[in-house]
Amino acid sequence: MTFLKGIAASNGIAIAKAYRLVEPDLSFEKNSVEDVKLEVERFRKAMEVSKSELEAIRDKAQVDLGSDKAAIFEAHLLVLGDPELNAPIEDKIQSDKVNAELALKETADMFVMMFEQMDNEYMKERAADIRDVTKRVLAHLLGVQLVNPSMIAEEVIIVAEDLTPSDTAQLNRNFVKGFTTNIGGRTSHSAIMARSMEIPAVVGTKTATEEINNGDLVIVDGLKGEVHINPTPELVEQYRKIHEEYEAQKAEWAKLVNEPTISADGHHAELAANIGTPNDLKGVIENGGEGVGLYRTEFLYMGRDQLPTEEEQFESYKAVLEGMAGKPVVVRTLDIGGDKELPYLDLPKEMNPFLGFRAIRLCLEEQDLFRTQLRALLRASSYGNLKIMFPMIATLDEFRSAKAILEEEKAKLISEGQTVAEKIELGIMVEIPSTAILADQFAKEVDFFSIGTNDLIQYTMAADRMNQRVSYLYQPYSPSILRLVKMVIDAAHAEGKWTGMCGEMAGDETAIPVLLGLGLDEFSMSATSILKARSLIRNLKKSDMERLAQEVLNMQTTDQVIEAVNNAIK
Repeated sequence: MTFLKGIAASNGIAIAKAYRLVEPDLSFEKNSVEDVKLEVERFRKAMEVSKSELEAIRDKAQVDLGSDKAAIFEAHLLVLGDPELNAPIEDKIQSDKVNAELALKETADMFVMMFEQMDNEYMKERAADIRDVTKRVLAHLLGVQLVNPSMIAEEVIIVAEDLTPSDTAQLNRNFVKGFTTNIGGRTSHSAIMARSMEIPAVVGTKTATEEINNGDLVIVDGLKGEVHINPTPELVEQYRKIHEEYEAQKAEWAKLVNEPTISADGHHAELAANIGTPNDLKGVIENGGEGVGLYRTEFLYMGRDQLPTEEEQFESYKAVLEGMAGKPVVVRTLDIGGDKELPYLDLPKEMNPFLGFRAIRLCLEEQDLFRTQLRALLRASSYGNLKIMFPMIATLDEFRSAKAILEEEKAKLISEGQTVAEKIELGIMVEIPSTAILADQFAKEVDFFSIGTNDLIQYTMAADRMNQRVSYLYQPYSPSILRLVKMVIDAAHAEGKWTGMCGEMAGDETAIPVLLGLGLDEFSMSATSILKARSLIRNLKKSDMERLAQEVLNMQTTDQVIEAVNNAIK
């Protein structure tokens, strides 16, 4: 039995077989072949197997993910059956007497280069299709199994270097019971997605992909941040009991699902949820969410080969607004960049993408993309209580520009006879220190703030939250961070505005007492954290937490803050 220690990223216990989501080695050597007829047959067999596989994936995608995702695999099937690609490969095997792997790669590379150099956007997209298809055929020639998370059909624990947002978007929560990764932290996208999917996760183990083989029995302890590989029957039984105890605790919290979030001395705090897709609403409602504090719209744009249409976006926003039945829904406009890429936008590579052309910066330049999203949001606004916020705002001019574009699109829609809600609150994410420092001026123009602590912390501490070597500097409880949070809340309240928090800090047991004392109005977190947070707040007196907040603001270190909070809530 092997034991790994990592970071507890999503609560719970999972026990299942390992499924390694790791890219296989597709390297090969050039070989001369004598029996070219046999080699051509080997190539055709790999093509047939690939075709059957793609048809199964397409059919499953049609049922599980919809026609837009299925269309990707339909395009792959067209490439696979194209004689313009296949004939040159067979000719090369026969004329040059080389192995099928080499003939496939050299022919495919030629077509990819040719398509990528064309001005036509459609033809450029075909280059990506050729790459994907030939990779599949090459894997079958080499006898290597390609990973495909969307086709998982048994209970597994995912093992990966990391999980991208598009990887996690394909996971079927009915079968994926948990996951563990080599890298990442509590605020990495894989961890955030795990919490929204309500599956246990341990990240940052460093060596999970080296230590765990496909089919190994694995225990993921998302409570302690431990991973056990091929555990003894005794340990499995022990963890089954821990799992039962945790589920019993969740059942106790579940009794609060229809209760308001009221502190012991009568103060109401709003507990909202962070979501990525309309499918996440079920978890929000089941966990007693009082609203959606962050709808991450970028997931509408991921896992596909083209931008979502205005109609597709409208339907998604409408579904969320109707599903929340009048409760507030804060929608963040497209936040792409950093570690969230859209391959079909073909944006230039940057030295430091987290500080680069991303979020509102991209949207203000790529205005067609931005205006389409704003039109969809405005059209959906009459179906519920919509609030819109812009991400990564650094200056007042950026906010004013974004607001002006919104107002232009609103006027156009009204002139077209479309119904748009009369009042839509407009806010900003506060995730850049300069914005927090100038919060008193922003508060005169915005309707609300939502503090994005995941980025605010890393920018304030100059420490990449994905870099384990500087992870010790990622300090949510640092007095410097708490002072910035106070500045934002106080600035909003001075103008009669409200402040929420949608970073992971909002659902953190150590941070909640201090945030309550600082006067935070809305706590938005993973849906699975809501009931636990409600239970905690109901046992706290706001007046006591106000004294605690004043005390910790004058402390010097994170450790001092943690100790003070622990003493205050005993």
